[in-house]
Amino acid sequence: MKAINHEAVISFIPKKRSQLGIWTDIRKNKLLYVMLLPVLLYYVIFHYAPMYGAIIAFKDFSPRLGIWGSEWVGFEHFQTFFTGPYFWRTIKNTVLISVYQLVFGFPAPIVLALLLNEVRHALFKRTVQTVTYMPHFISLVVICGIIKDFTTSDGVINDLVVFFGGERTTFLLEPSFFRSVYISSGVWQHIGWGTIIFLAALTGIDQEQYEAAKIDGAGRWKQMTNVTLPSLMPTIIILLILEIGRMMNVGFEKIILLYNPGTYETADVISSYVYRVGLQDFNYSFSSAVGLFNSMINFVLLICSNWLSRKFNNTSLW
Repeated sequence: MKAINHEAVISFIPKKRSQLGIWTDIRKNKLLYVMLLPVLLYYVIFHYAPMYGAIIAFKDFSPRLGIWGSEWVGFEHFQTFFTGPYFWRTIKNTVLISVYQLVFGFPAPIVLALLLNEVRHALFKRTVQTVTYMPHFISLVVICGIIKDFTTSDGVINDLVVFFGGERTTFLLEPSFFRSVYISSGVWQHIGWGTIIFLAALTGIDQEQYEAAKIDGAGRWKQMTNVTLPSLMPTIIILLILEIGRMMNVGFEKIILLYNPGTYETADVISSYVYRVGLQDFNYSFSSAVGLFNSMINFVLLICSNWLSRKFNNTSLW
């Protein structure tokens, strides 16, 4: 019997697959594309179609004249923002809060997932998971109300401070405490929800690796550092790239619900500034220019972090 040339067969498969056109693939997988259609429509209608409105950042927009009828002013709004009194304040606050979130908020779910992975009592583990998940599902307005009640001069946190010999203070009225309250409450709210993806990744680790580590004399700590963490690293890197890509998107909702004019010095970020200028002062073009500038920074951060990850770790989004 004539021997089969396996290399020829293998080289033929990619060629054959590459010759399939997109329409042929759609005909062969109609149901899959039908399932994908609602997601595509959502992004086209609510994310891509409204992007044409970003042109008002380069115009002196007037609702009466409309987008195309408004006067073209070029980069005037960008120059006004760059030379304005609030440029460096909003940039500094946005960067600092984003970096604090990355330093303290990103590792927290990883640490909790690793700790839960070591728990052998199933009931205790499920209880901890449920308790830590719950804050994520509470309305942000309610969360901010709880934070305000807890941080008032006669709140629970001040009672603890006094118990340990400190003095009472209204934390949200002090600019120096705003970032600490914002970051710590964010960790508390999202730490449980963030562990879901890491716990799912932990279940996919081959248990034979742990058995081999035990045979080599590795204890629980060595198993975690030499087996668990390396196996989690691709997931951690992908999520880190996504987190860096939205570093400048500090949500204005929580900021607006917690800050006040007395804490603008440390609390006012780009998104809250856009909200005040755009919706309260009705300066739509200027706020669009600031928002577009913020989005461009996020885009550059995403591209750079993905490139660095691919270059040094061979793991990337694309």
